Amino acid sequence: WTCECNAPSTGSGMQMPANCSIDECIANTMTCTAAGQTCNDLDFNTVGDWTCDCVAPSTGSGTAMAATCTQVGECMANSMTCTAAGQSCDDPNTTCTQVGECAANSMTCTAAGQSCDDPNTMMTGDWTCNCVAPSTGSATAMVATCVLDECVANGTTCLMGQTCNDPDQTVTGDWTCECNAPTTGSGSQMAATCVLDECVANVMTCTAAGQTCNDPNTSPATTGDWTCDCVAPSTGSGTAMAATCTQVGECMANSMTCTAAGQSCDDPNTMMTGDWTCNCVAPSTGSATAMVATCMLDECVANAATCPMGQTCNDPDQTVTGDWTCECNAPSTGSGMQAAATCQLDECLANGMTCTASGQTCNDPDKTATGDWTCNCVAPATGTPANGGVATCTQVGECAANSMTCTAAGQSCDDPNTMANAMTCTAAGQSCDD
Repeated sequence: WTCECNAPSTGSGMQMPANCSIDECIANTMTCTAAGQTCNDLDFNTVGDWTCDCVAPSTGSGTAMAATCTQVGECMANSMTCTAAGQSCDDPNTTCTQVGECAANSMTCTAAGQSCDDPNTMMTGDWTCNCVAPSTGSATAMVATCVLDECVANGTTCLMGQTCNDPDQTVTGDWTCECNAPTTGSGSQMAATCVLDECVANVMTCTAAGQTCNDPNTSPATTGDWTCDCVAPSTGSGTAMAATCTQVGECMANSMTCTAAGQSCDDPNTMMTGDWTCNCVAPSTGSATAMVATCMLDECVANAATCPMGQTCNDPDQTVTGDWTCECNAPSTGSGMQAAATCQLDECLANGMTCTASGQTCNDPDKTATGDWTCNCVAPATGTPANGGVATCTQVGECAANSMTCTAAGQSCDDPNTMANAMTCTAAGQSCDD
C-alpha cells in the first residue's frame, strides 16, 4: 500500500506518508505568458513562491504575479505591443543600421513585425520582408505572409487517440485537439473530451429488427454496452444484439410483417381487430395499418452540418438512404456525395465583359479560388495579364495608332503585315514611317 498525493500535487510513499510536490507554474503559467514573461517555481515543496520573470534583455521579476519589466532600446516605447499579445519584446540592436534598399524600406517590414533584408545591395527591387522565427515566410518588396504551425509546440497537449490540427497557419490561437475516428470531439487549445457512440456503427442491427439503439455510456473506455430496445408497447432489450421482444394484441401474430421491414408493430386497441400498424423507427417517420409502412427520412437533418458555407444539403429521395449530397450554391457549381463538395466558379462569367469591352480575353486559371481572374492582350499585342482589371497592351504596326478605334468597340486590333506599305515608299526612293 502507498500514500498518494492528491492532485494537483504529485508524489507517492511506499507504506509511509508521501513527500508531495507541486509545480505551481502548471496552474499559473498563463499569468506570466499573457504578459510575455516566463514562469518559474523555485521550490516545488513551497507554495506561493512562483515568479513571473522578464525575458532578456528586459529585467525584473514578480512573485505570484506578473512582473514589472525594465525595457531597453525601442522596447521602451513598443513593449506594450508585444506584451498585450503575451509576447516578450527584444531590441537586439538598439542602434540598428539598415543597409541597401532596407535603409528606405525597412519600416514596411518592421511595421508588420518582420525583418528587412537586401541580399544584393548592387541590385534594385530585391529587398525582402522576412518573418521572425518560429514563423516562416518571405516576400520580395512587400510584407510577407507568415506561417506558423502551432501544433509543433502544442501537439503534446493532445492526448492519445487525438490529433492536433492547425487549420490556418497564418493566424494564431486556432489550433485544436481532434478526436480520432470513430470517436468524436474537439478541444480548442486544449485536450478534447472524446465520445464514442457505439450506435453509430451498430444502429442497423437494431433498426433492421424495428428496434431502437441506445448507448448508455459513450466514454471510449466503455464498449460493448450498447443495446437494442423494443419499441412500446412491446417490451424487451438486447445487449450488443437485437432484442427478443414480447408483443401484445394482434402484434403477437403480425409483428414479423413489420420487423422484417425494420419497423415496429403496434396494436393501439387490443379489443379491436385489424387496427394493428407498422411504424417506422425514429428518426424515420411513417405508419401504415395492417401493412408495411413507407418510411421517410430527410438525411439532411442529421448531415447538413457536413456542407460548409456556400453549399446546401439535398436529399432527393427520402424513402431511400445514402443519397444525400452537398450542392454548391449558384453561381458556383459542384456536388459532393455524402461529403462536402469541391465548388468551382468561373469568375469570367461575371467579369468577362470588363475584358471584352477593351478587346481582351478573360482567363480564370483556378476555378476553386476567387480573385485570380485576369484580362489578357490578344496577339500580336503583348502585355502582362492584369489581375482583376484591364491589361496595358503594347500594339504593333498600324495598331499602335489605330487600336483605340477597335478597343472602344470591344474588339482587338491586328496589323497582319507591318511591312505592307514600305514597298510603296522604297519604290520611289523614299523611306517609310509608321
